[in-house]
Parts: sequence; C-alpha cells; structure tokens
Amino acid sequence: MAKVAGWITHRYVKYVVIAFWLGAVALLGPLAGKLTGAQDNEAASWLPKDAESTQVLEKAEAFVPADTAPAVVVFERKGGLTADDEAAIADHVAAWGSIDRLAGEIVGPVTSQDGEAAQVIVPIELTDWDESIVVVDDLLAAADDDPAGLAMHVTGPVGGAADSAKAFEGIDSTLLFAAAGVVVVILLLTYRSPVLWLLPVVSAGVALTVAQAAVYLLAEYADLTVNAQSAGILTVLVFGAGTDYALLLTARYREELRKHTDRHEAMAVALHRASPAIIASGATVAVGMLCLLFATMSSTAGLGPVAAAGIVVCLLVMLTLLPALLVVLGRWVFWPRVPHVGDAEPTEHGFWARAGQRIAVHPRRTWIGTAVVLAIASVGILQLNATGLTTEESFRSEQPSIVGEKVLSAHFPGGAGSPVVVIAEGAAADDVHTALAAVDGIDPTTVTEPVVKDGVAYLEGTLTSEPDSDAAYDTVDRVRDAVHAVPGAEAVVGGETATNLDVQRASARDNAVIIPIILLAVFLILVLLLRAVVAPLVLMGTVVLSFGAALGVSAFIFQNVFGFAGADSSFPLFVFVFLVALGIDYNIFLMTRVREEAQRLGHRRGSLVGLAATGGVITSAGLVLAGTFATLGTLPAVAFAEIGFAVAFGVLLDTLVVRSVLVTALNLDIGPTMWWPSRLARRPEPLTIALLAAHRQPARDEVLVNKPLIVYADAEHRTFRTSLFTYGIDVDVYPVEYAWDFGDGETLTTTSPGNPYPSFDVAHVRTRRRPPRPSSSRPRGRARTAWTRTPTASGATSPGPRRPPRHSTPST
Repeated sequence: MAKVAGWITHRYVKYVVIAFWLGAVALLGPLAGKLTGAQDNEAASWLPKDAESTQVLEKAEAFVPADTAPAVVVFERKGGLTADDEAAIADHVAAWGSIDRLAGEIVGPVTSQDGEAAQVIVPIELTDWDESIVVVDDLLAAADDDPAGLAMHVTGPVGGAADSAKAFEGIDSTLLFAAAGVVVVILLLTYRSPVLWLLPVVSAGVALTVAQAAVYLLAEYADLTVNAQSAGILTVLVFGAGTDYALLLTARYREELRKHTDRHEAMAVALHRASPAIIASGATVAVGMLCLLFATMSSTAGLGPVAAAGIVVCLLVMLTLLPALLVVLGRWVFWPRVPHVGDAEPTEHGFWARAGQRIAVHPRRTWIGTAVVLAIASVGILQLNATGLTTEESFRSEQPSIVGEKVLSAHFPGGAGSPVVVIAEGAAADDVHTALAAVDGIDPTTVTEPVVKDGVAYLEGTLTSEPDSDAAYDTVDRVRDAVHAVPGAEAVVGGETATNLDVQRASARDNAVIIPIILLAVFLILVLLLRAVVAPLVLMGTVVLSFGAALGVSAFIFQNVFGFAGADSSFPLFVFVFLVALGIDYNIFLMTRVREEAQRLGHRRGSLVGLAATGGVITSAGLVLAGTFATLGTLPAVAFAEIGFAVAFGVLLDTLVVRSVLVTALNLDIGPTMWWPSRLARRPEPLTIALLAAHRQPARDEVLVNKPLIVYADAEHRTFRTSLFTYGIDVDVYPVEYAWDFGDGETLTTTSPGNPYPSFDVAHVRTRRRPPRPSSSRPRGRARTAWTRTPTASGATSPGPRRPPRHSTPST
C-alpha cells in the first residue's frame, strides 16, 4: 500500500488522477441521469420469485395484461344519490370511455345497497407508476362540474399507485440536496474552513455520479433490479459513507502535516496508515450489503448489489481523487487553522483524551454500567410491531386513495376493488369455483365464473373484510387451503391482499436467515483485519447490543411520540444491515489505530491514545452519517422515515457511547488479551504514569501509608515539580521509550552509567512515614537509578533501548 500511496500523491501523477475522474464524470454523467428511467417499480419486481402471488401475476397476463390495473372510482352523497348525481356519474363514465390509457371495458356504475354511493371500475394501462398521477388527474378533471355535495374519490391499485408516485416524486433530488446540505453544515463546523469542506463534497458528488452510472449499466445489461427504494438509499449511502472516509483520511493527513515538511510525503504516510481501516470499513459494508442476495424478497436482494457498487466506487474516489485534490491545493486549504511542522497535536489533550482518562480510572465499572443501560434500552423491542403496514399506515399523512378506500368500505364489501385472484387448471375450474365460494370471508355472490384460456382458468372473489386487515390475511390462507385441496387443480392464489401477505412472510424469513450470515461475514473481516479472535468477538457483541438498544428506543419513539401504528416487515433487516455494516466502521477506525499505537506504546496507553486520536473525527463522521440518513425523514412514506430515524439514532449511539465508552472500557479492562492469539497479546505491558492520590502532589509532611501513588505524565497535570524521592517514596522503576514533559520544559531522565534510559514508568509504589531526603540522594528500595531533572529544548529526549520489566505488572 505504501507504493500505491506514493504513486497517487506523486508530484505529477496526481494531476493524472484528477483528470481521470473528471473524464469519468463527463463520460458517465449522462448514464447516471438514466438511472431513474431504469427503475422497475412494478409489484412483481418487489415480490419473492417463488411466492404464489408472483406466480399469479405471471399466469394472469393471459387474461389481464401485466401493465393493466383497475382504477376504482367511488361517488358518495350522504342521504342518498339524487337523479342529478346519477346523470353526472353516467356522463363521467361516457367520457372515460375515450381516455388514452383505457385498457378494457368500464364496469359500472354499481350503486350500493344503502343508495348513498356508486362505484365504477376503470381498467387502465400503466407502463410506469408515474403515469398513474396523470390518470388520476384525468379521472378527477370533470369533478368540478358535479352537483354540489357529490364527492368523488379514486382508489384501488391506480389510486394507491398515484399516491406512492407522488410520495417518491423527486426523491433523488430531494435526498441529494438534503444530504448535501447536512454534509456541508457538519463539515463547516468540523473544519471551520471556508474551503476545505468543498473537497469531500466534490469527491462525494463524483462518487455518486459514477456509482449511479455503474448501477444503471448493471440494471441495463446484468438484469439487476433497481427501484425507487434502492436508488434513494444509494444517494444517502454514498454521501454518508463517502464523507466518513474523507473525514478519516483528512484528519490523518493533517496529523502527518505536523510531522513532515513535504505535503506529498505527509499524504503518502497518511494514506499508508489510514487506508487499511478505510478499505476494511468499505469491504465490511459491501460484503454486508451483498449478503442481501440471500433474500427471497426481490426488492431486498436488489438493494445488495446497488449499495455494494456504490460503496466500492466511493472507496476508489476517496482513496484517489480526494488525496490528489488535497495535495494539489496544499496546506493553505486548512486555513485558518493551517498545520505546520512541529505544531502540538490538539487531540492529545482534547475532549476524548480527557474522557479516556476518566474511563481508565474504573474501566470495569464503566463498561458494565454502559452495557446495562443499553440492555435496558433494548427492552423496547418488545413494543416493535414489524408485521407490516396497511396502506393507510404507510403514509405520514392521509392520502386521497385512503379516503376513497374508507368510503368504498363504508358502502360496499370490504374487499371491493381488491379481489382475491385464483389461477387453476381449466379441467378443475368448476370445483375450484365451488371451493372458493364456500370459503368464510369471501362474498359468494361476487365469485366470478371461470374464464378458461389454453387450459388455464381465472377466477376472482371479493373479500368481506378490508383488503389490508388481519382478517383478510386469514381469509387468503383459508382460500389457499381450500383450492389446494382440489384434486388436479394446481391452483395458486394471488391479488393485492395475497401479495402483502407473501411479502410479510418472505421478510420474516429473510430476517432469520440473513442476519446470522451478515454477523459471520463481518466477524471474519474483523479477524483478518485485527489478526485476533477476542477483539472481533467483543466488537461484534457491542454492535449487536447497540443494534438492540437502537431498535428498542426507536420502537418506543415510533409508538409513543410519532404515533406510527407499526413498522414494515423489512424494517429490522434493513436497520440491522446498516447499523452493523456502518456501525462497525467506527470500531474499525478505532481499533486499527489502537493496534497501531499498542505496538508502540503498549495496549493500555495505546487504547487511550487511539481514542484521543480518532475521537473527534469519528464523532464528526457519525454526525454526518446520522444526518444523511435522517434526511429519509423528509419523505412522506412511514417506512423510509422509520429506517432513517432508527439508523441515525443507532449511528449516534455507536459513535458517542458504544465506540467511545463501551469499547474503550472493555479495551482497558480486558487488556492485551484483546489481541489473542496474536503476538501482541503476549507483549509486556508498560504502565501509564498517573497520579491516583486525588490527582495532586503529596504534601511534604503528609503521611502516606499504603496509598497508591503514580505520577501523571501529561502537561495537564503539573503538580509534580520535584523528585518523587523527596517525599520518601520507595518505587519500582521500569524504563520506557519516551520522556515525559511536566509542562515547564523539564524532563526526568536517568543518569545511570551505561544505562541511559530516557524516562520511566512507576510499576508499584510503596509509601511510609520517614523524613524527606534530598533529591540528589540515591533512593532506597528496588530502584537503584538516581534521577535528576534535566531541561531539554523540546521537552523530550530521544528514545533509548528498552529492557523487560523485572516484576509482573500490577494493576493501576
């Protein structure tokens, strides 16, 4: 990777990289614009391929063209229809006979038994669901001339399609602008630079354009199913994940600029250090998404390759184009906070460094308390009703087709306009007709006479209950049992209600099968990345616990705050995929840095340095990803709003609690065993210097009996100003690599002949009452090296050789 990083940031090749991506955008931009036209939003493209309802859609094409759907128009007047009403309805029916998209004979008007309503069924040819908006407008065009008090509604499949099309109308541009706006605001707050924020946004825009073009080509030539749902999620995913990768790389680049004069060298080192974590993160997301191919739901299976393609393109852009842009523009792009060689690293004493110090005091108590809180939050899952949403419950506001459905149900049988469809062998048509009419929940007077073509019979029957109710689902099961029992019929049952039922059951199956597959795939990636077994197991446990808490809190909010009736049956799977695949990213970012620092400083100190170094950038990345997914809440569809809220909340939970508190506390408590069975787990652990006696300097005459005293090493704690031995403290001293600056330019160093260790850790402190001795005196106890205070120009000395500790390391 070092060679590749050097090549990307080469003084001349960087311009080639930029030119390549500009050419790719120019070439592929027109293809990206065709993605909307390549979407397949027909019912069959969402359904399980082996479901009975899907078979009915395929076999029914011989009787009802696949692109034909009924528009159910219902008229209502409280108190009863008048003669003028009936005349107006007849005029409407006559006018509709000449509309362009009429696909057959108009049925009706049929007047209800109470005389207050009439329904007309208009068969419509729809090649795209967006056309349903125009059809509904045409049907309602003459309503203004109706007699006063006569209400007209369009419902049924065409009315529902029109509402859905309006809900998703402009979804790509809406999500694009919303996600871009969120990213810009957070980047401005993060970088506080008027220029730097442009580079991640431009890079994300390039990645989105190329990803959309790639997905279009897959849909056009590889038979990939793309719908409005997967196209919308692609926009959010590329912007969110791409900005995350940009934040991580840019933060490491800025860190290296403080160490290297040449910005090309700084970027090469930054790429070399950061790319493994970024690539592992992208691979985790891509593999997790590809696991969706095991789904039986066609819409879910189609989302996997779409999202994976977006992530792969995103990785390529962020690891090539963004570094080239940063190197071309130079240091000034960070203005007004331009990093210079020798500048102090602000993360060393920032918020996350202080948070790590607090966690380090009682790590076990911290992780147990955090885990208990998350477990309590997970109890809310019991309130989650992910059994599917009715048509009315699927929208955040009342839709015109829902109003019409309610009017229709009030005056006609509950399933009017959404019949149960049965396809059977022609020879058994009469027996199937008898069996269908005898089913409880089917109005026997509405069962049509079999229509037989090419040895295949087609029948319909109307439900007595609303088509999206539990009673209707039970009726579909009874119909299937009845017609399956007819010998030689080979009957299959479909229709709108049967389709919804099949979707619910397929989603439940997918949840049970795919979730374990994703867990296994992500675990294997972590094992390869971290070269350990314990750490991946711990991380997977934290992510699953975080998922449970996010789902539990979301279920509580949905029911008690937003007032949602339930959740879509695919909701748990989608939230799991995004939270595990994306949430594990932050653990990857953290743990790869911890592993890097542990090899240099030891596990305990490495855990704290890793948290301090990555805390700020991971928090910013989490805010970006949460913000982009929250933009799904701008859509009127409940399913999208629920996914957006749950993923956004879960990402924030991962970022602010799980990664920063829970994982860090577990790192400190478990210790080097986290890296078992790698060699790092058996490496001797140097101790961190800390003052545990109330974070203060002991008073000169203070009696210190059996109190643990360890000296703080960072500039935040400047109370230790004189030799430790002035206070009569016996110590065990081990050498470490780095000298510790106490904030005034003075560093403690050893002066033992032939043993020039630059600094020390206190492995154990034994205190007792005794008179103070001068600092120049040789201390008693196991430490035989005299310590002096030697000023240095930079506050540090060059590292010397290490030697293993002579004693086992006690817990601090």
